[in-house]
Amino acid sequence: MSQKKILYISQEIYPYVDETPISNTSRFLPQAIQEKGMEIRAFMPKYGNINERRNQLHEVIRLSGMNLIIDDSDNSLIIKVASIQSARMQVYFIDNEDYFQNRETLVDKNGEEYDDNEERSIFFVRGVMETIKKLRWVPDIIHCHGWFSGLAPLYVKKGYKDDPCFKDTKIVYSIYDETFKKPFSKEVAHKLRFEGIGDAEIEKIKSRGVMDYQNLIKLAVDYSDGVVLGSKDIDPEITKYLETEKVDFLPYQPDFEKSVDEIEAFYNKIAD
Repeated sequence: MSQKKILYISQEIYPYVDETPISNTSRFLPQAIQEKGMEIRAFMPKYGNINERRNQLHEVIRLSGMNLIIDDSDNSLIIKVASIQSARMQVYFIDNEDYFQNRETLVDKNGEEYDDNEERSIFFVRGVMETIKKLRWVPDIIHCHGWFSGLAPLYVKKGYKDDPCFKDTKIVYSIYDETFKKPFSKEVAHKLRFEGIGDAEIEKIKSRGVMDYQNLIKLAVDYSDGVVLGSKDIDPEITKYLETEKVDFLPYQPDFEKSVDEIEAFYNKIAD
């Protein structure tokens, strides 16, 4: 599977945030896949607590300046980039004054989840899509990590299905032992409306009821070509859903080197 292009969309990448199973996987998996001869791009949100000077982030002017409309509101898209020198790997950051600057990660300093995390997630995912279009870089596979990227499969398979950059792209979604407490608002289905996301998709989303963690992950699974279990302990409801829907998934593998080989083979299988 040499020279394939893999796009990583993650809610967190070490060392820009603290070490977690997601941030570590999102840091070392792209490097390992790149070292196997594939071309990679990696994206994460530019949270306000990321020190730009220490991490040597700089804005990519030619990619910034676009406005994304979410719930009838214009939101300026800012793209920044930094390099992990030891890995010879660049990381792109999605930034916005309202959604990310002067904010923490997905929770505030008191550990409370932000009320507008659904809009932040929409902005992040769509920001990645629009940046890839500007880069004119066509990914063979998009691998998403963390619930904050959970809307990406829907947007790729429906919202951008006719775009030349994504029309043949396969989606892999990694599920971890995580959750969030505040369900998305009742208006989230309408906020998701986009070129290829119309009444049928919106009604399907609404029919499931409140978009809590379980329903968001189920939505991600519905539009993914394959699933990777990134943790040993996964929400039992999600595990049952994978079995019921007979989803093609890769079991959790604690040995990192072995997991990289298995994921590479999984990419190959899905791409073919």
